[in-house]
Amino acid sequence: MKVLITDKINESAGKIIEPVAQVDFLPTMTEEELIKIIPQYDALMVRSQTKVTSKIIEAGKNLKIIGRAGVGVDNIDVESATQKGIIVVNSPDGNTIAAAEHTIALMFAMARNIVPAALSTKEGKWDRSKFTGCELFGKTLGIIGFGKIGTHVAEVALSLGMKLVIYDPYASKDVVEKFGAEYAESLDDFWGKCDFITVHVPKNNETVNLINKSTIAKMKNGVRLINCARGGIINERDLKEALESGYVASAAIDVYENEPNISECSLISCSGNLVLTPHLGASTKEAQLNVATDVATQIKEVLSGGSASSAVNIPSLRPDKLEPVKDYMLIAENSGELGMQLSDGVIKSIEITAQGDLAGLDIQPLEVAVLKGALSSILEGINYVNAPVIAKKRGIDIISTRSNIKCNFAGLLSIKFKTDKGENVVSGALVAKDIPRIVKINDYETSIRPQKHMLIVPHVNKPSMIAKVAKVIGENNINIGSMNVVQKNDKHETESIMVINIDSEVNNSVLSEISKIDGVHNPKYIKLNAQV
Repeated sequence: MKVLITDKINESAGKIIEPVAQVDFLPTMTEEELIKIIPQYDALMVRSQTKVTSKIIEAGKNLKIIGRAGVGVDNIDVESATQKGIIVVNSPDGNTIAAAEHTIALMFAMARNIVPAALSTKEGKWDRSKFTGCELFGKTLGIIGFGKIGTHVAEVALSLGMKLVIYDPYASKDVVEKFGAEYAESLDDFWGKCDFITVHVPKNNETVNLINKSTIAKMKNGVRLINCARGGIINERDLKEALESGYVASAAIDVYENEPNISECSLISCSGNLVLTPHLGASTKEAQLNVATDVATQIKEVLSGGSASSAVNIPSLRPDKLEPVKDYMLIAENSGELGMQLSDGVIKSIEITAQGDLAGLDIQPLEVAVLKGALSSILEGINYVNAPVIAKKRGIDIISTRSNIKCNFAGLLSIKFKTDKGENVVSGALVAKDIPRIVKINDYETSIRPQKHMLIVPHVNKPSMIAKVAKVIGENNINIGSMNVVQKNDKHETESIMVINIDSEVNNSVLSEISKIDGVHNPKYIKLNAQV
């Protein structure tokens, strides 16, 4: 067997794999170059530079596993790999410590004015009074996002004698308080309590522009901000203005809206107290060694007939369990994504009910698919391996039941999402044996083809509602692919929903416009990562 390693991955990876396969280290190649040589390899290991496209995967007739030495797999066509039966793996935990430590390092650098003091001293100056800083001890650190990195930052901060306020709508209040931190019910309850604020959340529709002019105004005068998560979570222009006015005492930024092209970034010319680093969160020798070792070990195990520990696609599940329900995996994941994004508040339980043919089968793979979809909507790095573990860690009750009540489909999967603010039900099925559809949303019977971008618009059933919503969408240059308008079965019911498939993302300003239409309430933008 042969393994190809590219993108300047640590040489330790080759030493791990060599006992079971020949290893070739080659420089980063173009798609055309890879297509020519990939047929001879059983495994491929890359970082972020190589784009593993569907054409490369199609040419890799002997490929059994593709490994990404890092957290994400954005540069790998996972769907094509899955269809070809190729396992895709990554290293979800390899850079957790590095990213957390960089956050702490930036916090110290801000507090003690390390960067300007170092530059001044190198110029032969002795301006001690000019660089008087502040202690971290006794200060309140606000953490947005209590995942793996946020938790480690919190642990270190506690050891420094800092107080903690945590905002994470998907974290349990009990877990946060047992940790020794204060739980913020809302961001409005969070902003004004913090001397330092750090963000550790994925970049999505809810977190883009999370820290902006209006939210900064709710913070303490003299607050200090850190972003080692994703560019765009903090509005760069608004941050520059707040720094230059002195309202924000200092900031430390490792990630940017347009990487690596940051020459036009407004922060570059900022005259305020600011530390900038070029996305160094995972750039430690240890982190690079960790991800290389992790992925190489998984490749070795798979090539030796074993299983992968961090697979991100279907082949990681046992074939004997997967085979009977494999056609339902995608609609199960879509239903999990949709239901979670419809739900407000902290998720408490997910109840999965199988009907029809599914009632007589082992639906454990479908449970995992539902969890992967649900948790992927709120967290990064979720896969079929870690979804059940993370759900348990977050105190989410998973209830699986079977129903003998007859249904209109060969197999029906209904998922009830209970939060501290209410519940939602989403049902998925296969139409004509192999066409996945969302067939029910709460009390509305539907037939929706899952797509990447969707709008759910509850509204009063009265004339011109469709036209008014469509007008807002069109005026924002968003194309409508299809629309499904559904009323409840009760003929006297005045409530309906529009389910609109669109071609692009919808930002909060568009949702705000739609919500202002008389008769519309609580519209939701849904993004499905698992697609047909």
